[in-house]
Amino acid sequence: MARDLTTSPQDRKKILEDNESIKAVYDNLGFAGLLFEGRYRFTKAQIARFYEVDVRTIERLLENHNQELQENGYELFKGIRLRNLRQAFLDHVQQSHVSDIDVGDISEINENEVLTQKTPSLGIFTFKSVLNVGMLLTGSIRAREVRSAILNIVIDVMNKRLGGSTKFINQREEEFIPSALREYNYRKVFTDALDKYIQPNKFKYAQLTDRIYVSIFKEKSKEYRKILSLNAKESVRATMYSEVLDLIASYENGFADFLRKKVDQNNGNPLRLSEANILFTAFEETTEQLYDPLKSKARVLMATRDMAFRDALHEKLKDYLDTISLDDIDKFLGDKSKEFEERLEENKEIFIRLKDR
Repeated sequence: MARDLTTSPQDRKKILEDNESIKAVYDNLGFAGLLFEGRYRFTKAQIARFYEVDVRTIERLLENHNQELQENGYELFKGIRLRNLRQAFLDHVQQSHVSDIDVGDISEINENEVLTQKTPSLGIFTFKSVLNVGMLLTGSIRAREVRSAILNIVIDVMNKRLGGSTKFINQREEEFIPSALREYNYRKVFTDALDKYIQPNKFKYAQLTDRIYVSIFKEKSKEYRKILSLNAKESVRATMYSEVLDLIASYENGFADFLRKKVDQNNGNPLRLSEANILFTAFEETTEQLYDPLKSKARVLMATRDMAFRDALHEKLKDYLDTISLDDIDKFLGDKSKEFEERLEENKEIFIRLKDR
C-alpha cells in the first residue's frame, strides 16, 4: 500500500531533513515569515489562517505531536528572546504599514499574538515546522495541496541531483532488470509464434505489438515514442516500468498460446494477418475480466509516473492520473533507486546463468 505523509513519521522526517528541498518549497510556496535569528518565524494564528483551520486544530496537533514539531523548529519563546522577537515584529509592521508583501499577513495586528498577547512565553514555528503541520493536518484542503506541492518540488530537486535525466528513470527501480529479462523471454515466444502460425508478412510483428500496446495503455508504439520524445535508436521497452513490462509479457505469452491453439484447430494451416487481427480481438474479449484490473493499474502508474518524473502527459490516459506515491519516489529517486549500471552488476549472475543455458 502506498504510504501517506499524514501517517508516516519516517517519510515526514526524511523530507524535512532535506534542506535543499525545504528551501525550494519556501521559494515556491509564497508563505513568507519574519526572519529572526537566521530562521523564518511564524505564529500559531498565521498558520491557522494559512491552512484555513481553527487555531484549536493547531493546538491539538501540538498536544499530539509536540516532540516531532519541536524537532522541526517549534519552540517556546520567553524572556529576552520573546521581547526581541516582539520588537522585530513591531519594527517590521512600522516599516511595512502600507504594503506587507514580504511577510504575508503578519501586519494584521489584531490577529498577531506576538503583538497582542503579553504572556511570559509564546509558541513560535519555523518554516520547517509549518510544513510539518501541513503533513499532519488531515481535514484541510490547503494542507493537502501543500503536501502535493512538497512532493512535486522534492521530485524536481532529486531529479536535478541525478542530472535531470528522466527518460530512462524506470531503469533505476529494483524490479526493472528482472522484468525486462522475463519480457525478453516471452517476447521470443511471441515472435516465434507469429513466425510459425501467421503467413509471411512484414507488418505482422509491428501490427500485433501495437494491438498489445493499445489494449494495455491505449497508445501505439509511434504515439508512445512521440510522448516520451524517443529517437529512432531508443527502445520503447527500455523506458517502460516493470509492471507494464510484466503485463506485456503476459499478453505475449497468452496470445502466442491462443494463436497456436487456433492454428491447431485449423489443421496446422497458418493464418493470414487479417485473420490474426480478428483472433486478437477474440483474445481480448476472452481475457477482458482477467486483465482489466492489471490494465487499470498499469495505466494509473504510467500516467502518474510519467507526469511526475518525465513531465510527459499521456493524453489518452489523463483520466488515470493520480498523486505520485512516496513509494514511487523511493523507487526511482530515493534510497531504493540505483543507476542502471549498478543494477547490471547486481544481476551479473543472472546473465551468466542465461548465457550457460
